[in-house]
Order: sequence, then C-alpha cells, then structure tokens
Amino acid sequence: MKVSTRGDYASRALLSLALQPGDAGPTTVRALAERTGLPQPYLEQILLSLKGAGLVRSKRGVGGGYVLSRPPAEITLADVVRAVDGPITLGDFGQPHTEGACDHEGQCVLLSVWNTVGDHMRLHLEAFTLADVAGMARGDVDWPAPPHVT
Repeated sequence: MKVSTRGDYASRALLSLALQPGDAGPTTVRALAERTGLPQPYLEQILLSLKGAGLVRSKRGVGGGYVLSRPPAEITLADVVRAVDGPITLGDFGQPHTEGACDHEGQCVLLSVWNTVGDHMRLHLEAFTLADVAGMARGDVDWPAPPHVT
C-alpha cells in the first residue's frame, strides 16, 4: 500500500493543528497552507473530507478557521488516512477460501499474505496518534526507528 498525496497532506495539516497551543483558536486555511507549504485549493478539499469524517470542526466568519474536533491523542494516522483515502488495505483482492478450494494455483495463499500485510499497515498507522507525531516534531519523543533489514 502507498499512502496517497491526500493522505500525506491531510496528516500534515492535522499535525500542524495539533502543534498549535490549545488556546490558539481556529486556524484559517490560508495560515495552514502557509505553515505546511500545501496548495490552498487542494487543502480546502482535504479539510472538507476531514470535517466530514469528524476529525476537524470549522468556524465561519472573522476569527474563523479549523480546529481539531478531538484531542490529538485520540486521532490516529489511520483515522486520517481512512478519512481521505478510504479503507486501509493492500488491495481489493478479496478473502481466501476457508475450505481450501482455490480457483487458481497459489491464489488462496497469496490472498492471505496480501490481507496480512494490509492488516500490518493498518495496525502501524493506528499505533501513531497526532499527539505522538507532534511530540516527535517538537523533539520530545524519539522518531520511529527504521526497520532492520538483513
């Protein structure tokens, strides 16, 4: 699975909101675009998806903008990616046959492998909250270690 540009941009936007002090109030799309370096028109679309998923709230008018709808510790990267990209899977391959009757040689075992890999990706994204990533960005928490390849 590849995290899409929308997933990356949504994560960057919400991380920027999470890094703001709690009393900072709403952040305008323009300010968010400037802080993150994201294109404002695309960011507006992404924020609408995030709002629809209940991850942000908006306030109209003077002093308006966007705020997180929940504390950063309650929003996972999986929540963010699902909000803009849909379910986190490696692909839409279906489920392996439980009775062992496969239509084609090797199909069932590969379906099982793809599903397992997709589950691992989802679990890893669920393991990181916006609070965790904000802590890493501030230097308060160690960054995740890269996997050891042998």
